[in-house]
Amino acid sequence: MSSNYRGEEALAAAPIGGLMLRLAVPAVAAQLINMLYNIVDRIYIGHIPVVGKTALTGLGVSFPILMLVSAFAAFSGMGGAPLASIRLGAGDRKGAEQILGNSTTLLLGTAAVLTVFFSLFKRPLLMAFGASEDTVGYALEYLSIYLLGTVFVQLALGLNTFISAQGKALTSMLSVLIGAVLNIVLDPIFIFGFQMGVRGAALATILSQAVSACWVVGFLCTKRSGLRIRLANMALKKEIVSRIAALGVAPFIMQSTESLVTVVLNSSLQTFGGDLYVGTLTIMQSVMQMVVMPVQGITQGTQPIMSYNYGAGNYARVRRTFQRLLTVTLTATCSAFLAVILFPGLLARIFTPQEETIQLVSQVMPLFFGGIWAFGAQMACQITFMSLGQARTSLFLALLRKVILLVPLALLLPRITGSVFGIFAAEPIADILASATTLTLFLSQRKKLLPTEKDAKLVARSIAGSTLFKAALFGKDANWGRIMAAAGYSGADVDPTKADCILKSAAGEVVVMENGFGTDFSEELAKKVLTEHDVTVIVNFHSGDGEAKAFGCDLTYDYVKINGDYRS
Repeated sequence: MSSNYRGEEALAAAPIGGLMLRLAVPAVAAQLINMLYNIVDRIYIGHIPVVGKTALTGLGVSFPILMLVSAFAAFSGMGGAPLASIRLGAGDRKGAEQILGNSTTLLLGTAAVLTVFFSLFKRPLLMAFGASEDTVGYALEYLSIYLLGTVFVQLALGLNTFISAQGKALTSMLSVLIGAVLNIVLDPIFIFGFQMGVRGAALATILSQAVSACWVVGFLCTKRSGLRIRLANMALKKEIVSRIAALGVAPFIMQSTESLVTVVLNSSLQTFGGDLYVGTLTIMQSVMQMVVMPVQGITQGTQPIMSYNYGAGNYARVRRTFQRLLTVTLTATCSAFLAVILFPGLLARIFTPQEETIQLVSQVMPLFFGGIWAFGAQMACQITFMSLGQARTSLFLALLRKVILLVPLALLLPRITGSVFGIFAAEPIADILASATTLTLFLSQRKKLLPTEKDAKLVARSIAGSTLFKAALFGKDANWGRIMAAAGYSGADVDPTKADCILKSAAGEVVVMENGFGTDFSEELAKKVLTEHDVTVIVNFHSGDGEAKAFGCDLTYDYVKINGDYRS
């Protein structure tokens, strides 16, 4: 891709393939690096002498709380960032910065509430999440320190999305890289060097997140950022918060339901299998993160492209971006499917040296990941709905996979089958059904969301061929209602309430309709325009970038007479 394209200019005009690569690679790297915060902790904890297996299980039951903290960051960050991108695409930088300011305030307020709540209720929550008396102590040690850094997690994760929203993927990646590298360095020092065990892993994580948060906030407060945090924009406004919340609830549910799923799975596994099966799930969820988070990086890298161009009305560019995204995500998830099928034992050994656990993981991992190949379709469609500001649809899809499908299946299947393996089978069934539903829904709404040139052709041909409109021309009547009627029965998905209509000829032009309403135009001028030999009808529905022309003959007296006398 040409280096002449920078920032917002690249979002609007750079070749899509190169732009996706430029934005997705840093985003993927950022996701992989971010994944290391938890994955590295688990690797080191799993290898602690004597207590490693029990400590790893303890960390696993604390995972729902960690996911909830991240989910609230996604609520404000991913709820606000696409809206900011759309505003930038529409040329409204002030509006974009107001969204950033309100999101920042929401992140700070959320951090305070979460810190207090989870600190007070962490033990009963952990027991409800599947902890045993053997594992709860390790979970409490980790959380007692981790929760002190909740504000850093909120700011680092939530505000980094606004850096990506500007097309500054490399800067966004560096925000995560700084913290992750520091975490990798500090983990063995605190865990083994200072012999802090689980507490050392938590301390390393929050210190790393603190440095990352300082980097993100610092960048967004300087002129290097196209969007800046300004105190004047941090006062909450109801209309802005409501839009952030409407769009942010979908990614929040997507991430928070991971907690719900983990709770259900851990509880069921504790009932049907015990600590060994809970520990096995912890390993497989870690591998799932290794698969899903890079794909999330790809989707997040393309989100600014789609949001910016949707705001600018360049729907063709949005469509091309989606097509490429779908191809890439499906390729990635199908490749991951093959990897976990072929090398389950190798993946398990990354997290534990315990042969009993490795054997069980090798047995159930192919089943657990049986539907991951289809998940790429859901992720591509889900991010596209979010990028286009479709809050309600995003919310439904967020609920579909986890809440509507996976949780009920995880509760029912082990009782129906009488086996613990029914719990693991719930995941692939939910993945396949959710992905098929999401793709079908997107394809059915694509025409409405992203009108094409085909729609423009249908409208043009319908108007040019309308006998009612031709009769109006014959009568020198600027009847815009008949034009809209012809557009309405064309079969195209257009909204007349947004339409502008202009009649034009050598005698001049007259605007007969604006924003779906007839104008107070000059009847005298309109008659002169329509008296000319060639008359052009220009209709703009403000619903896409498709254009089309159609030519038609009139219904003049001579035309009617000639065609009426064809047998004489």
